[in-house]
Formats: sequence, structure tokens, C-alpha cells
Amino acid sequence: SGSTDCICYSTVGISDPVTSALHIIVGDCQPLDVSSVHHNNTFLKYSASLLGYGFYGDILKDSEKKRWMGPMRYDYSGFKTFLSHHYYEGTISFQPAKHTPGSPRDKDSCRTGCYICKKSEQQLAKQHKECGLKHEEDEEEWKVIKGKFLAINAVNMSCACPRSPKGLSPAAHLADGSADLILVRKCSRFDFLRYLVRHTNQDDQFDFSFVDVYRVKSFQFTSKPSEDNESNVTDIGKKRFGQFCRDHPVCCCNIANSTWNCDGETLDSSAIEVRVHCQLMKLFARGIEENCKDEAAYSQNSVEQLL
Repeated sequence: SGSTDCICYSTVGISDPVTSALHIIVGDCQPLDVSSVHHNNTFLKYSASLLGYGFYGDILKDSEKKRWMGPMRYDYSGFKTFLSHHYYEGTISFQPAKHTPGSPRDKDSCRTGCYICKKSEQQLAKQHKECGLKHEEDEEEWKVIKGKFLAINAVNMSCACPRSPKGLSPAAHLADGSADLILVRKCSRFDFLRYLVRHTNQDDQFDFSFVDVYRVKSFQFTSKPSEDNESNVTDIGKKRFGQFCRDHPVCCCNIANSTWNCDGETLDSSAIEVRVHCQLMKLFARGIEENCKDEAAYSQNSVEQLL
């Protein structure tokens, strides 16, 4: 399921073909939220795991030109994109997911038989029955955030993988009808590196003043339009030095638009509308099961410490 196997890791807990085959044979079923991506009321694509603008979009766009490098292209493009440190100006509008009892920072991971997913499904069904889907969406208030962003990520699952055991959003749920919207504002290279390193350890990656995370059921993004009153000299300079800036990542000049990374595929439309569809797809999986041995050892250690 892709270079990182994040869908497999987030729904099964391991990337193992024998385990997946057994899930198919037994007939295990795991519902999964899916986001639909639109531009100007026109459907573009579905997203099951990650929608990334800015950092992850730039990595994908650059790596597509270097397929001859194999998997190493992601490391090369990632390092190059980190050095470029481009930020993008725009406006994010979103509808908070009020139907789900969880939050992105509650450290309540999605596991087999997740009660948050079940409760969210029941709450959504109740709301749709009482108000109707269209009426409910019209009444829900939208929150608007404007700013300069290094990365804008929306995930329907934790997006865990071998390099990031907890994923981009450790408490994201597979089937609660919502996505975790992560906004990384413009900051220094050092701070951004600290944020990226947090994905590889157990520390809270949202514990930064320049990082905001929201649980949403839909959102819209519009990039800042190019200035129309720029002088001809500036336009000539942009055309003349544009290629230089693209080829030399150490340049910190701002680029107007990035590319959306939609499950590892590029979306050239910077202005998009995204809606999360609760449990739209079903997989042969059972979710991640808790390790009983680890829980028993943890309980025993806790008792010993109390005694």
C-alpha cells in the first residue's frame, strides 16, 4: 500500500503478508473513513491516509523527477526540501468535528473495537436522521485561520510507519468520521527540525507554539493570490531567477504555491475543498490489537512501584 505502507501499519499494526492473508481468510472487517477532494465543486480524488501541502507536497513533487534513484529519492528530496524552508501563505476554513468525543491530543489511540469510532458513528447517524446532512452542514459554523505555513496536513489515520512509529497524528481514528488537520506555521529551521524529530520518538509532536491541530469533518484551503500590481522589473527578475531558486534549495525566497500530496499522488490545484465520509470503505483487517503481554508487564511494574 505505498512506499511507507502507512495504511497497513495503521489498520493492522504490522506490514506482514501472512497476517493480512489470515485476516482475509477469517473475514475480519475494519471500516475506514475516506476524504473526498474537490476543486470548484468538481470532484478530483479520494484520500484514505494523507493530504499534505507545503513540506510533504514539495517532497513528492521533487521526488517524482528522481524515480531513477529508487526509494532513496525520498531521503534526498526530504533533505533538499528541508533546506529550502519554503512557507506558503493562505487561508484555512474548517468545520470542527463536534460529533466525536475524542480530540487529537487525548493520547487515546484507535484500537480494535474502538469505542470512539462506534460512538462517533452513532452520533453522526443520529444527527443525519434528525436534521438531514445538507441542513446540518449549512448550520455548522466555520472557523477561519489565515497565515504563513510550512506544512498543512490532514490525516484520516495515524499514518504510522517504520520511520514514524506513532505517525503524524498518534490519536487519529480510523472510523470516527473526522480528520486531524495539522497546521505548522512559519518558524525557524531549527524549530521545524525539532518538530520533525518528534515524529520518530515518544514526545508530543504538537507541543510547539507554531503547531496547531484540529479534529475536523471538512475544510477548505485557498492560497494567497499573486500580487497584480508588481512592477515589470520584479516580474522580469522572477522569470530570470525562478529556475535558479528551484535548483538551489538553500534560497529562502517564497514560492506562491505548493503541491498537494494526496496519498502519494500530486494534486496541482492549490485551492481545494475536503469532506470526510464516515466509514465509506471497509478493509479485510481488524484494527490494531493491544499487546496483552506489554499491558500485563506495565500493570505489574505499576503495582511493584506502589508497593
